[in-house]
Amino acid sequence: MIKRNIYLMYLVTFLQGMVFYAPVATLYRQAQGVSVVQITLIESIFLVLCLALELPWGVLADRLGYKRTMVICNGLYFASKLIFWRADSFGDFFLERFLLAVVVSGLSGVDSSLLYLSCKGEDSQKIFGIYSSMGTAGLLTAAFVYANFVGESYQFAALLTCLSYGLAFLLTMGLQEVKQQNCEKAESSEKSFVCLFKQTIKNKRILLFLLGVALFSEVHQTVTVFLSQLQYVRCGLSNQVIGNIYILTTLVGLLSSASSFYTRKLGIRKGGYLLYAVAGAVCFWLAMTDNGIQSILAVLLLTLTSTLFEPLQMRLQNQMIVTDNRATALSINAMLIDVVGAVSNLLFGQATEHSLRLGLMLGGIFCLIGFWCFAGWNRQNSLSC
Repeated sequence: MIKRNIYLMYLVTFLQGMVFYAPVATLYRQAQGVSVVQITLIESIFLVLCLALELPWGVLADRLGYKRTMVICNGLYFASKLIFWRADSFGDFFLERFLLAVVVSGLSGVDSSLLYLSCKGEDSQKIFGIYSSMGTAGLLTAAFVYANFVGESYQFAALLTCLSYGLAFLLTMGLQEVKQQNCEKAESSEKSFVCLFKQTIKNKRILLFLLGVALFSEVHQTVTVFLSQLQYVRCGLSNQVIGNIYILTTLVGLLSSASSFYTRKLGIRKGGYLLYAVAGAVCFWLAMTDNGIQSILAVLLLTLTSTLFEPLQMRLQNQMIVTDNRATALSINAMLIDVVGAVSNLLFGQATEHSLRLGLMLGGIFCLIGFWCFAGWNRQNSLSC
């Protein structure tokens, strides 16, 4: 519909991926006098705020319009980076994270809705894939600049991040609105939310799909970010090697643009089944091996499955939405996914506390359950495979 929107969104996510202080985010906070305990406390509050603000923001975004929501949120995003740049106390960093919670919950579902409506649903998976790749490209660019030009100047890295986010905010103003506003027929926010929530929890097909997505996403996040490091240590890998593996996994994220090609070749049904099956096999593989090379290959393969799956699930979520209140519907989906993720994360913690192998095996079991959910959704869905 509005191709300019798509290209502007690509640039915005690239610029917002350029967090120049990312490699030293924890060290930066410690250098400004914030302890690790305080950092984890702030992060816990941040996650609770994101969940609490998800639904109110979805309803508000549908009433404000997607462009206006993007402008407000990216303006706050820029402000949060300015605060981070000048922060030198617990209160400052808490304020930065509070604003970030408002932004993250506000943008949830809005960016994908704007992209989906801008292309009228055509090639949406390809567009979502490129959108994700641009964010990864921004992260890699920032990491390269930091390693080669910034060095130990933490505040300079934060200042560069401010400039990047300021430019992203300005570009957001060039977006065109894609949500049709009809004031005469618009439902009240409360009525719209209640109706959509009831429709979602009564729809077995959507619930199966969301459960499968939640389990797949949680397995990827937990295994690649947390358990993989414990696995590398168990295999005797050095910190330098672990750092290089992080770069490789980030590079794999650039392949999300190939997601649409993948499903064109295999179809949604077979392609989805294969991703769940491979992810589950990788988790069991990791649980059984003590070999460093095999562990690295397994983690890269798990990252690839998530990279290909994310644009696909974004496309399918948007295709299943039939209401004009798209952001509200996506916020309800996100809330349900977060609840499943929170429960599964606790189970991961308990299993890993007992043994790393048990935690990795639980990841494989979650993938098998996700496979069953995806298969159940597929049996009831009317999308062409």
